[in-house]
Amino acid sequence: MVALLLFLLTSLGPLLYASSLSTCPNCGDSAVPYPLSTNQDCGNSRYKIYCNNGMLEFLSATGTYYKILKIDQSSNKLVISPPLILKDTCYSSDLTEGGFLLHEDLPFNISTHNTVMLLNCSDNILLSPLNCSTNSICRQFEEKVEEGSGCMSTLCCHYLKDSAMSSHRIRVRVGGCTAYTSLVDFKPDDSLDSWNYGIELQWLPPN
Repeated sequence: MVALLLFLLTSLGPLLYASSLSTCPNCGDSAVPYPLSTNQDCGNSRYKIYCNNGMLEFLSATGTYYKILKIDQSSNKLVISPPLILKDTCYSSDLTEGGFLLHEDLPFNISTHNTVMLLNCSDNILLSPLNCSTNSICRQFEEKVEEGSGCMSTLCCHYLKDSAMSSHRIRVRVGGCTAYTSLVDFKPDDSLDSWNYGIELQWLPPN
């Protein structure tokens, strides 16, 4: 019996130790499920997120931090907060970085559940297949949401970010569109009060 116990401790010890390191501790009140990693001693380093002052954040390829609003381990997804649109302007706070960009060599991508609104756009956008009509939901955002008020009377469009598009970027630039926001799981009959603002990212499970 003693020999069996020694064998089990010897063989299972490393596994138990690895398991104890697999999940990171909470960040404030937020759980950090595996494989997400807030430090080198837990999670998987390819799934790096950050715990800053008790708040979980995601770092883009351009060095901008975005607040993590929700993590769904069962579907391998997380939702980050869209950038602020600076007060009395129609400029996203990440405009100088060209918008939101993911590292293409990391296991994250932008999901197909995001409806993106592009604001303060140049006429060149009309050559695209986006919805830039007077019925676009971006008009409601400009007219009824304080953050969008600085974009009034400019050209805006919206689109569902589907699999045919880049899954690593939402682009804004001077001379193109200078601001954006995003809704997760938007449906055409959703009321403005029920809009779920965010950018949903999904990750590939570790091999």
